[in-house]
Amino acid sequence: MMMRAFAIVTVVLTLASSAYAQQRPLVTEDPETIGSGLVLIEGGFDLQQDVFYPASGLQGNLVRIPTLGASFGLSSIAELQIDGGIYNGLSVKSQREAPLSHLLDFTGDHTHDVEDIVIATKVRLVAESPTHPAIGVRFATKLPNASNESGLGLDTTDFSVSALLGKTVQSIRMVGNAGLGILADPVDGNRQNDVFTYGFSVARAVKQGLEVVGEINGRLNTRSGTPPVGTESRGAMRIGGRFTRGTVRGDAGLIFGITSRDPSVGLTAGVTWVFKGFTIP
Repeated sequence: MMMRAFAIVTVVLTLASSAYAQQRPLVTEDPETIGSGLVLIEGGFDLQQDVFYPASGLQGNLVRIPTLGASFGLSSIAELQIDGGIYNGLSVKSQREAPLSHLLDFTGDHTHDVEDIVIATKVRLVAESPTHPAIGVRFATKLPNASNESGLGLDTTDFSVSALLGKTVQSIRMVGNAGLGILADPVDGNRQNDVFTYGFSVARAVKQGLEVVGEINGRLNTRSGTPPVGTESRGAMRIGGRFTRGTVRGDAGLIFGITSRDPSVGLTAGVTWVFKGFTIP
């Protein structure tokens, strides 16, 4: 599956010209920030089939609506990001015994909750030049907003740090992420699992205002033996398009899971708006 995912992203690279800093439907972070005093607002929805939650033992089709994000340009090189969502609904297709399944508190074959909020700071350390890529760093904290009673949350707080690289070669924008995620054990609060996080994306325009984009993004468990439940390796490939008109951009894409815990297939679509929000003194 991994080799197939890389092959499809390579095809995207050959299909599609001038790219912007990464936004929806991608999640791989570009080292370039949105700019001093600018505000980026994005919203959309996800439909994902056959998502598995190892901690609660639930598997089914997931609806996330709306997915929300806001980024604030604190300076020409720094950006504050807040991402989350209001409604995650799972149509349960199967349920099995799992470490947290005894905590489940819902009736019927449907459960729902909010999305965990992620608060992050991104800083561009080195500007891009003809001879080297832009380099940045991103620090992020995931808050425990979704509950384990719904089966969709872990009630844990996680932290991650990632190095970001971005380079435009002719008309193609390539971005790479690599970092460390520190994930709390939802069963034993005294334990954690350190995972390697990764991402690689490409974007290219097919005509004025229209881009084709693709990425592979996820995390790899680094612990020998069985990792704490809920901290296993995860990953997904996204392929899609973006259309920009003025300061508004629409997007749509397909999601293909890499592991058995990820969705077999999914659809995402949304809108992004960038505007001048405030003046930096």
